[in-house]
Amino acid sequence: MSPWSFQWGSGWVLALLLGLPVLIIIEWRKRKSLPLPNPDIGALKAAGTSLRQQAEFIPFLLRLMGLSLLVIAAARPQLANTVVDVQNDGIDIVLALDTSGSMKALDLKLEGERTDRLSVVKNVVAKFIKGRSYDRIGMVVFGDEAYTQCPLTLDYDILHGYLDLIQIGIAGEGTAIGNGIATAVKRLDGSTAKSRIIILLTDGRSNAGAVSPIAAAELAAKRGIKIYTISVGTTGNVPYPEQTPFGTRVVYVKLDTDDETMKAIAQKTNGQFFSASSTEMLTQVYETIGKLEKSKVEIKEFTEYQELFEWAAYPAVLLLILQWLLRQRIFVRIP
Repeated sequence: MSPWSFQWGSGWVLALLLGLPVLIIIEWRKRKSLPLPNPDIGALKAAGTSLRQQAEFIPFLLRLMGLSLLVIAAARPQLANTVVDVQNDGIDIVLALDTSGSMKALDLKLEGERTDRLSVVKNVVAKFIKGRSYDRIGMVVFGDEAYTQCPLTLDYDILHGYLDLIQIGIAGEGTAIGNGIATAVKRLDGSTAKSRIIILLTDGRSNAGAVSPIAAAELAAKRGIKIYTISVGTTGNVPYPEQTPFGTRVVYVKLDTDDETMKAIAQKTNGQFFSASSTEMLTQVYETIGKLEKSKVEIKEFTEYQELFEWAAYPAVLLLILQWLLRQRIFVRIP
């Protein structure tokens, strides 16, 4: 619900206020052309006449104010409030992110500079979150173990905050893909959304955890949860930072991904498998998933109005009546 805002129902009527200066000029010329009072009468009523003459402008001033308020009332001042009713199919998404040690590899670029895989992933995922609307999104990280980084939420600012806190190795150096899937499934277990999906991203093979990736995928399939799998990074000899007594140096280590298992996970859950060996490809992958899982949103707007014209109309009538009484009773002109 939006806050109340002021508006004019018939604002064009306010143009009539431009005629008020014309009335002032007419009144001024009328007073200027009045004949001088009879000297004898003026001498007889000198004491009372001067004060009355000084106050003769009051009825005209009251009439001017009354007419101004009538114009304002006719322009229909209003307070308006727009109520937005949003109806959507409802999509609950859990982002399962690999934070294992291999995410240190420097084979991806961010703004033209080589950087570690996790930094690139966080940057792309942040854009994906920013592009969603009305969907609940949660986040799971996995290494040797898996845990919930952020439960399902519509507060994307909080989600971005938790994303920023993710670091390489926070869940261990290994890669427990099965545990990551199982934890994501648990996050979606109580969801009543029509569509429930997991976007699983990893750069290696499952080598830790108590749950196998295929068993976890079967668990997701039984619950009607779709999994999109992403293998990120290049394979073969990859630049990798190594700590030495003299500081950090870049060495080349052999890394690979388990695309076959990732394809099997996606296939079992009616999802899709993607491979991204560059930042541009990873960005495109998340954009593709975003289009595949698009919420059908129906937005209806209802505007309610509170009329305020009486706040100007009633004083206007009182002012016009008052000026008429003054002219009839006190400021009567004798021909």
